Amino acid sequence: MTDYGFLSILPPILAIILALKTKQVYVSLVLGIWLSWLIMSDWNFLDGTLATLEAFVNVFKSEGNTRTIMFSALVGALLLFIQYSRGVEGFVNKLNKLIVYFENKQSGYSRVVVQLLAFFTGVALFVETSISSLTVGTIYRPVFDKLKIPREKLAYIADSSSAPSSIIIPFNAWGAFIMGLLLTQGVDNPFGLLISSIKYNFYPILALLLVVVIIVSKKDFGPMAKAEKRTRETGKLLDEDSKPMISEAVTSYKPKEGIPAKAYNMIIPLLTMVIMMPVWLAYTGWNNVTDATSWWNHFVTALGEGSGSSSVLYAVTTSIVVGMILYRSQGLMRSKEMVDLILKGISELIPLALLMLLAFAIGDACKALGTGQFVANWSKDWLSPEFLPAIVFIISSFIAFSTGTSWGTFAIMLAISIPMANLHGSDLTLVVAATLGGGIFGDHCSPISDTSIISSMASASDHIDHVRTQLPYAIFGGIITVILYLILGFAMN
Repeated sequence: MTDYGFLSILPPILAIILALKTKQVYVSLVLGIWLSWLIMSDWNFLDGTLATLEAFVNVFKSEGNTRTIMFSALVGALLLFIQYSRGVEGFVNKLNKLIVYFENKQSGYSRVVVQLLAFFTGVALFVETSISSLTVGTIYRPVFDKLKIPREKLAYIADSSSAPSSIIIPFNAWGAFIMGLLLTQGVDNPFGLLISSIKYNFYPILALLLVVVIIVSKKDFGPMAKAEKRTRETGKLLDEDSKPMISEAVTSYKPKEGIPAKAYNMIIPLLTMVIMMPVWLAYTGWNNVTDATSWWNHFVTALGEGSGSSSVLYAVTTSIVVGMILYRSQGLMRSKEMVDLILKGISELIPLALLMLLAFAIGDACKALGTGQFVANWSKDWLSPEFLPAIVFIISSFIAFSTGTSWGTFAIMLAISIPMANLHGSDLTLVVAATLGGGIFGDHCSPISDTSIISSMASASDHIDHVRTQLPYAIFGGIITVILYLILGFAMN
């Protein structure tokens, strides 16, 4: 493999800076991908351009990528279903009673309660980050809109309650993936090491705590404070020049007239998606389990062996089918109406699917360039044991920020940080925690993270506005984390 050195980090940095500066995320990603392949084509303009086009095609060679893109498109059909059936309206009517109850107790209290409900919903769905972000954004967006809470705040809550809870409560595909990586590094008890590392995984813990503190204290800062002020003073849920990840055709789709607004027409399809996620995880991993001691042990082990991308795709498909049966049995929709809604929903989510395609393409380009390996190897020769946890956290953060994938960061960095910890005699649980936390932190800051993209989509927020408003909170937690790792690094070595 060719060593591109410092050039390997230029494309993701260019894409991210351009995206944050211009808010043209599609163009920025395409330019970053094009620069990657231009570098790998020895600066040959024609070869680099053709290689870029082939890179877009090659995204679909990965079954996981294809499933995720399909999931992103099918979400549009599910959103239109629950909107058109008046399910969202029925659910909002139920929540309005709760809002009135708390508002009568104390003015403004209902805003706090609803935001906390959204947060705890996201944490409760720790089994899968995409399902968590999607459910929180979909369920609470109409209520947030009614209470004049900016879309950026909903995206922040959806994003910050998903990945951090999935890594802190690792009884899911995340935990299985990480344990597999630990096994490949010769760790005898990967589950024990993973559980032990949780107490040192400061960033996800701080990210979750910060959401609660911000909600309860009502003390926003940075761009989020400006967003809150804008919505409070003007009623505008988004900035003037913002471009929501979902069009008004989906978020404000006109419900069918002449039918009652029932909350269960939204709750049943969404609950089906949430419940079927672990079911499909177990199903897809069932045959990979060979040494189970009981049915329950087989089920739990299969959860870790299952395919996350297959499970989210199967779960959203199942929820659409359940929705069709539910609405048809009530006489709410004819078959032709439902098919038209599915096609309409998919077409409205094409921009999201395109963004996922570009995010995967730049991730593949960074892998081909060796971006993560370059950053990781750069630190090998000058690190001391005292600084190891803090530096590992920072490097993991940068890799996740550049590539938009926490899982890819775990795969790269655990293969490097564990041997380094053994070489320097550092505490292994501390170094593993720093590696995992850095992946989550970088993922939170990155505009090409799939979790951030889905959070923006489900919340109908402008994606770059979501990244900008979340960034100060993430950096605040990241700085405290680095300080804690420095203190423990010196205390434990």
